[in-house]
Amino acid sequence: MESNRGLDLDPNKDDLPLRANTNHMLVRHYVLDLTVHFQRKVIGGSIVLFLEPGVVSSKQGEPGSISNTPVQNISQVSSKHDVSSPITPEPNKVIPPEEPSRLCGGNDVSSVLWCDESEEFTLVLDCCDLTVSKVEELDVTAVPDLKKLDVDQQHANTDHPSSSLVQRLVSMPSVCWRLQHELYVQCSRSPTLHNAQPLRFHTDRWSLQIRKEGVCAPHDFPRAVRIWYETKLTGGSVRWTKDQDGRCCVYTMGSPINNRALFPCQEPPVAMSTWQARVRAPCDYTVLMSGENQAFPKPADTGFLQWDYYVTMPMPASTFTIAVGQWLEAGVKHLNFEMEKTDEPYDKEPSFSLDNDDQQYVCSHMDYPCHFMVSAARAQTVIPHRVFAPPCHLQKANDMVLPLLPLCLTAAHSVLGVHPFSRLDVLIVPSGFSSLGMASPHIVFLSQSVLTGERNLCGARLCHEIAHSWFGLAIGAQDWTEEWISEGFATYLEDVFWSHVQKLGCREAEEQRWLKALLRWRRLSDELQNSEEELQVLRPNKENTGEVSESGASVVKHALNPEKPFMQVHYLKGYFLLKFLADQVGEEKFLDFFKVFVGKFHGQLILSQDFLQTLLDTFPGMSSRGITLETIFSDWLDTPEMPEWLRDACSEWLRTPVVQEVKGEVAKWIHFSGSGGKGSKQKRAGPKVNFKELSPEQLVLLLEFLLEEPKLSLSTLRLLQTTYNLQAQDAEVKHRWCELVVKHKHTAAYRDVEQFLIHDQAMGVYLYGELMVQEDARQQALARRCLSIIKDDMDQSACSVVEEICELNERALFDSRVCVCVCVCVCVAGHGCVFVW
Repeated sequence: MESNRGLDLDPNKDDLPLRANTNHMLVRHYVLDLTVHFQRKVIGGSIVLFLEPGVVSSKQGEPGSISNTPVQNISQVSSKHDVSSPITPEPNKVIPPEEPSRLCGGNDVSSVLWCDESEEFTLVLDCCDLTVSKVEELDVTAVPDLKKLDVDQQHANTDHPSSSLVQRLVSMPSVCWRLQHELYVQCSRSPTLHNAQPLRFHTDRWSLQIRKEGVCAPHDFPRAVRIWYETKLTGGSVRWTKDQDGRCCVYTMGSPINNRALFPCQEPPVAMSTWQARVRAPCDYTVLMSGENQAFPKPADTGFLQWDYYVTMPMPASTFTIAVGQWLEAGVKHLNFEMEKTDEPYDKEPSFSLDNDDQQYVCSHMDYPCHFMVSAARAQTVIPHRVFAPPCHLQKANDMVLPLLPLCLTAAHSVLGVHPFSRLDVLIVPSGFSSLGMASPHIVFLSQSVLTGERNLCGARLCHEIAHSWFGLAIGAQDWTEEWISEGFATYLEDVFWSHVQKLGCREAEEQRWLKALLRWRRLSDELQNSEEELQVLRPNKENTGEVSESGASVVKHALNPEKPFMQVHYLKGYFLLKFLADQVGEEKFLDFFKVFVGKFHGQLILSQDFLQTLLDTFPGMSSRGITLETIFSDWLDTPEMPEWLRDACSEWLRTPVVQEVKGEVAKWIHFSGSGGKGSKQKRAGPKVNFKELSPEQLVLLLEFLLEEPKLSLSTLRLLQTTYNLQAQDAEVKHRWCELVVKHKHTAAYRDVEQFLIHDQAMGVYLYGELMVQEDARQQALARRCLSIIKDDMDQSACSVVEEICELNERALFDSRVCVCVCVCVCVAGHGCVFVW
């Protein structure tokens, strides 16, 4: 399929703007105070931003930085901001409940009042589909405990005492983090500055812009700002849906726009910040978040409980994750909620000592209470963990996920060392989740698709997500277009961890990895043939990677391209690059290098050259074989081409014993299919063939080889189904089985296809294309029927793609942007790699 080669990508449509002027002002800490309203399907309340002028701050008299942002200005100024439902600030005692509704229009800005070319400094936040009612400057001098902090001459500002106090607050050393968090909360409840007008603000499609009258430089801008807002149902950051038991829930599903439709924030990965969140939800709901503490609910308003989470490790805002639903915890008896027995917010945390008697870890990151420096953490092979699921999947989660989790955590620790995060929750998310998994700090989302079949798919997926704790979260990409830094590493380590869990011998583990490499090579080959070349490049910005504008604003190339979510090239090509590098130095040495690299770079953002140059410096012999930074860029990262090494390696993988065994079984099935149609007597008796038992990965390869056959008899398909019990296999196997059913119009197994489309939505998009392109009325009706059943609960992006497929006419050819071969991998909400399907 070459028709797509001539398609032009529209940067105004396909690129995601990062508007925040992080070079002028940085958010150091967020305090969120929110309530989840299921009846209205909104999350509302306040967020307080604690600010610090950036390294490249505007000077006195400079125009607002919004005019310097190198993205299209598509602002549409409203005089009302569509505040149809007032935000009730019950969390804050300082403002009466009726005041926001009375003043919600008090600082609305008309097109006459707001000018992009104003001389006043503009704080620009990334924001989309939020109803902002008011922005306030807080008077933190009203917090008595804050005045006890020594404000040295460096932080003193007699003209702006609040600024001096906030600067001292955000600069407190990490050993004082508990006191710092207490002060953040107290400051977040401060009254507004006496006799001060609300700050002026303006929203456009991608940003919230804030000014204070007469302030022309970042250093004079308020340092503590409170924003009152609500989410919109149209917002793309959170998903309002129902779980598998038909009960309402909401969660951050890994959107291309990240969290900007959940709260106003700074999206660029360099904007690393900490946060605290108080979330109120109805009493029968559980609130799970990416906080480092295990929250215990406390009574709030009538019918509500409040949940308090926090993080002490500065991370990008995109890693913030929330899931609110009537989840149950696997492995425990379920009675009433356990209430917190104390008012002390941090007494549940272990008292680990911060020391560094192990010199393999030398922290180079900004100051925070680093888990790598905790002596007890270095010996902790399994971190505290929990598994949550809707009631209908609780038993499966208990039987499948809960036993695997400590094994996968142990394997990861044995390879990479200290777990970067102190705990882990795993949640089985609703069926409309469009990927097999998504990793965030302290929490992993898993699709229900991993709960069927043998444990291989579930275990491998857990290993992949756990690997993201190191690559994607503890170490993130400085430029979000370099997704391979997260996804390629996690895919590579997934195999390493899973081999440890299975306790395979060296030879057996090597053969399993060869088999997986072959399967991935086949997927990558298909993708490179059926996708736009621009989307196949791992470093699309090339020598400009990591560059931003003077203000800190930038764009994420292709992030909004509708084909992008279905691409696997960053997983697969990144994985093969690491496999190539391991081949040069030996896997054992390569993994030892990983451990050293993690010790040096955890808590930091990196570019490709940071990893590659460190590797080349560690193994100088590679350069003598012609492997340099430039050759790696040209052969692997800056080109859509298939590297020559990969073509040669594929030939070797095809000759491995596990693959040859599959080929032998394929030959038996082809022979059976041919002989099964010769004469009624032979068909009744049936040829006697002894088929070998195959692993799930071998079974996937077997079905892929059989898919290449132009014709298979129905008796062959029936025997295939019964021999391997295909409808009970894992989702990867069932996916290939359904493709065979559709290709050969095996009507007796259409029920399997229907069940797959409904219950394995993370992997079903491609099948809709197959059903429609066959020009078979029954198959097309099946596709439309399944879509009508699950449409309301489907992921928006997947739904729009499937709707487009179903609306195409009955010509056998259709747009390659839609018919993308999809084998869903997993996603990560960290450092820009928010999700890949």
